[in-house]
Amino acid sequence: MTWLSETRNSYDTLAAGYADETRDLLDRKLHVRAGVVLFADLVRAIGGGPVADVGCGPGHTAALLRELGVDAFGIDLSPAMIEIARREHPDVRFEVGSMTDLEVDEGSLAGVLAWWSLIHIPDEVVPGVLAQFHRIVRPGGMVAVGFHVGDETSGNGDQPTRAANGYLRRPSRVADGLREAGFAVEAQHLLSPDEPKPGAILFARRFIGPSGAVSR
Repeated sequence: MTWLSETRNSYDTLAAGYADETRDLLDRKLHVRAGVVLFADLVRAIGGGPVADVGCGPGHTAALLRELGVDAFGIDLSPAMIEIARREHPDVRFEVGSMTDLEVDEGSLAGVLAWWSLIHIPDEVVPGVLAQFHRIVRPGGMVAVGFHVGDETSGNGDQPTRAANGYLRRPSRVADGLREAGFAVEAQHLLSPDEPKPGAILFARRFIGPSGAVSR
């Protein structure tokens, strides 16, 4: 897949600068941090368990999840990102991998966090990725997806550390994809709606039971 190798190579090249720019991001973007905290609360509410930060980059979000008492580990496509994550957060497990083919056992996770990582996945590949999330999350488990909101594909523009083109999507479209993959969407947070590039976070739970009911 050309787009996959391009994304990997771009982030390998820009890993150090990206890590520096995002090191305090969750302290500066408190609404985004609140999404991570809420995800951690939801995971604890279902009894806890391992959680994958898929597309973890330099590991800052996975490290915060660990601080919040969640058994989190990180997966990223970029070996350079994983090298930085392991160095800066030695108490957290990090692995090189692709969300298109996750080497995680079926139903073994309490949750998946995809924090602005689906933005690099082409539309035609997204259903397969969400199916991967459904496969590895146990029934009743949580998924949280953060992404840029819009209708078009954007280039690097004025963000020099953006490693590759990002796909902008409407929350309703992402929500429909989650439902089709077997999740019930529980909440939607819109971030910076008055800014040129808003963000959104969706929280969803894997269906449980033969009737499709969701366990609380």
